[in-house]
Amino acid sequence: MSDNLQPETLALHTGIHRSQFHEHSEAMYLTSSFVFDSAAQAAARFSGSEPGNIYSRFTNPTVTAFEERLAVLEGAETCIATSSGMSAILACTMGLLSAGDHIVASQSLFGATVNLFNNILKKFNIDTTFVSATDVDAWRSAIRPNTKLFFMETPSNPLTEISDIAELARIARMAGAWLVVDNCFCTPILQKPLELGADIVIHSATKYLDGQGRVLGGAVLGKRELLMDGGVFGFLRTAGPTLSAFNAWVILKGLETLKIRVEAHSENALKMAQWLEKHSNVTRIFYPGLESHPQHDLAKRQQKSGGGIVSFEVKGGREAAWRVIDSTQLISITANLGDAKSTLTHPATTTHARISQEARDAAGITDGLLRIAVGLESVQDLQTDLARGLG
Repeated sequence: MSDNLQPETLALHTGIHRSQFHEHSEAMYLTSSFVFDSAAQAAARFSGSEPGNIYSRFTNPTVTAFEERLAVLEGAETCIATSSGMSAILACTMGLLSAGDHIVASQSLFGATVNLFNNILKKFNIDTTFVSATDVDAWRSAIRPNTKLFFMETPSNPLTEISDIAELARIARMAGAWLVVDNCFCTPILQKPLELGADIVIHSATKYLDGQGRVLGGAVLGKRELLMDGGVFGFLRTAGPTLSAFNAWVILKGLETLKIRVEAHSENALKMAQWLEKHSNVTRIFYPGLESHPQHDLAKRQQKSGGGIVSFEVKGGREAAWRVIDSTQLISITANLGDAKSTLTHPATTTHARISQEARDAAGITDGLLRIAVGLESVQDLQTDLARGLG
């Protein structure tokens, strides 16, 4: 296939390996194991001297098709698919790190990621220092002799803070550490962290890659030497946080429309952010596509547009925020994001409820904060729905 194809073409044609039936749509291989021609071939497959499928915990043609397609879109040498976004982060950290290693991470992370670092990796003597997503000097100052990994979301969840990928990649390299970027909010359509110097990209494929809230999935992407030989694939093969063939097939179908969906999400989100910014009962608005965003210029350099997530604070704290949520009739009240349907959540009591109040305060997650993942509906209809509770 030509190297000059555009993303929308690659998302339709990469990773197609037709069977003897010459199907047009990718096949689903819902099998646990694969048959060998001989004992010698089985031995060769298990030893790795011959490529091919062995067992669907770590080799499956449908999963491979998804991995190949996403790798091409991200510009990565290889992709390792996992059962969810959190299992992708787990596979990445457990595959690359050892007891005694140190992580520098943004304090503006999804709540489950914070808990993974604080409550699970900590048990294995892997420490994490949390710093401001936007303060480059804070990242530099947090480095220790045993620092092995920088971890960030950009834009962050839920305040859409933008981290300087290129500069932090440079600092990480000087420290002998890897930079890992969770690219869930932007997808490769809007941002390519590897091109900016990151070593690894993480995805919750559950979100925009699927795009319709149907299945769970995750992915770790980067250089083959780092992921395949460096321990991430070995962790997946042994521990088994595996993407199912069915889920891989569903997300493959999602990737086919990724570009047009993400661009439409971004267009709608900008209109929503502009409307909210002018509303008398909104005290703060967080959206990288607005000139008022503190990292707007950086976002313009790193991203093709602002993305589909808008967060905003309302007057009156939690009571007022819940009133906005409970007054909606069209927008779905759920903590997921990236669906064609718009979703609305109160981060302090949902996505970030399990982290401490101190951590929420440090991350700027107030009781009046709401996060809307703007879908593909009419923006006018969405604004009418929010206006019921906003007043």
